[in-house]
Parts: sequence; structure tokens; C-alpha cells
Amino acid sequence: MTKQNKVNFVINTLKEFYPEIPIPLDHKDPYTLLIAVLLSAQSTDIRVNQITPLLFAKADNPYDMIKLTVEDIREIIKPVGLSPMKSKGIHGLSQILIDKHNGEVPQTFEALEELPAVGHKTAGVVLSQAFGIPAFPVDTHIHRLMHRWNLSNGKSVQQTEKDAKRLFPKNLWNDLHLQIIWYGREYSPARGWNLENDIITKTIGRKSVIQDYYKKKRSSK
Repeated sequence: MTKQNKVNFVINTLKEFYPEIPIPLDHKDPYTLLIAVLLSAQSTDIRVNQITPLLFAKADNPYDMIKLTVEDIREIIKPVGLSPMKSKGIHGLSQILIDKHNGEVPQTFEALEELPAVGHKTAGVVLSQAFGIPAFPVDTHIHRLMHRWNLSNGKSVQQTEKDAKRLFPKNLWNDLHLQIIWYGREYSPARGWNLENDIITKTIGRKSVIQDYYKKKRSSK
């Protein structure tokens, strides 16, 4: 199977599995999405979706957010982890949005990445999900699967993003980003992985990955 055939197989399979693509993080506008994505670092979407309603009940826009203290924010978001850094980031970026962007979330990588606690992946998620701007933010699921599928060498998230953008059509980036995440969670997780349920890896996967899987399965018997 050629690399292009593999790419087509991934696109078609994911389209069949996820014709409608749910957004993992609950939000109502670009600002609440930005805050939710920031909170999701080293946490789970489920936990973030439990906490954001509590935070947004007090402040769902930058003007109300800066009325809270960093400590106020920290107390609310503690369950998602890294609350000291995240609370400072939320308060700081809210002030910058007011001072530099008229309270609006900017629509470029450069402007987003200038905000406190906002990295490249967070910026990409906001651009793709809030504004429909093509991006291919790479999380742990995409990084793992691109390696398993032999579509990237898996040496760095940056390289995985470059490979994904090179291989997949730009008009599909935003859909594929989410489809791969959902597929990774449901069929190709890091732990408790069952290759028999993972049709994409089973069909196009890296030989060494598949061999290691069966080797570990035999040794565990």
C-alpha cells in the first residue's frame, strides 16, 4: 500500500466512523474555548467540562474575568491541576485581550501565542474550532497514531504536525484533527490497546508497532 493509499484509507475510515464530529470541550464563543483549552493541559476534557461552568458563571468574558483575583480563579480551577500557572495565565491573558485586542480573541498564531500560558497547540485548537481557520494541532493521541500508522517518525510533536499538514489536504485538517483524537481515545489508546479493534493500525500500521503488540501479548500469557 502506497503512502497516498494509506492517507486515503485514514480519511475514508475516519469519515465513516465520525460523520458528525463532536467538539470535546464545552464552550459558547472563542473566549470560553480559549480558557477551556488552556485548562485542559495535563487534564481531561471531562474534568474541564465539569469546572468551566463554575468559572464561567462568575466570568465568561475578559472584562468580568479581570474583576476576579488570581486567587479567586485558582480556587475554582484547582481540580483541573496546574492551577497556580493556569490562574495567572487566565487573568493575564484576559487583561491583554482588553488592552491590545478590544476584548476579542485574536485570529492569528502569532497574536495567540503571545498570550500567557497559550502555546502552539492551544492556539491551533482555538483557530480551528472557534474560527474555522485550517490548523492541525497535535495532541498525544495524534502524535501516537501518526507514529503507529507509519505516517510520521514520532520523534517530536513539531515533526508530527509538519507531516500531518504535508500528507492530508488542508481543507480536511480541522475535521481530521478531531476525528483522529476521537479514534485514538476509542480504538487506539495508549493503555489497554486492543489491536483487533483498531482497524486503521491493523491495516496500515508500522510493522514494528504491530510486532511489539503481539510480542507483549504473548509474554503476558
